[in-house]
Amino acid sequence: MIKNILFDFDGTLADTSEGIVRCTQATLREMGLPASTPGRIRATIGLPLGKCFEDGTDTPPERVEEACQTYRRLFNEIAIPCITLFDGVAETIAALHAEGLRFAICTSRSSASLLTLLEENGIGAYFSAHTSNDDVHLLRAKPKPAPDLALLLLGRLGARAEESLVVGDTVFDLEMGRGAGCRTCGVTYGNQDRTLLERAAPDALIDRITELPGVLRNE
Repeated sequence: MIKNILFDFDGTLADTSEGIVRCTQATLREMGLPASTPGRIRATIGLPLGKCFEDGTDTPPERVEEACQTYRRLFNEIAIPCITLFDGVAETIAALHAEGLRFAICTSRSSASLLTLLEENGIGAYFSAHTSNDDVHLLRAKPKPAPDLALLLLGRLGARAEESLVVGDTVFDLEMGRGAGCRTCGVTYGNQDRTLLERAAPDALIDRITELPGVLRNE
């Protein structure tokens, strides 16, 4: 029986792609670097920020840290106004929380930006714990798709893997969850499509977050 849900944030709970693309493009312009396409940038969402600049842009390796710092400085002004919850997220979380499920978040973004976005969107109170890119730096945890962040989160919750479901929109999330011994559920409305997600062999795939209660009833 599933008692805990470990959500990804970007592309799973919130539509952050437009904000991320705009902020990345603004960073490249400010730094005088070549532009990158929205599709190339979106393909890296879910990875640590430095990896996004490495793989999603033509930022020289020696300027990746500068790009990260510039992006973070611009994020609140450029990205946050574009970020909204997907339809049905707030209602689904409220309903499942009322049934006694515990929620946590495993994200590749920083803890500070995650907490800001949760509060901006009015759902922060539902989540008991989180892991973020801060844990990669401070605890030397391996980022997604390694299982480290999910395992840390299970420890913070005092939760058992077999009673936990990882919900995410990328193969990085699904591989992380499976590696940690959790059940996994992919969402097709985020940054990667159904065909790609199916290759990661999730236990379930949903097209809308409102389908999640049905997945839990079948566990």
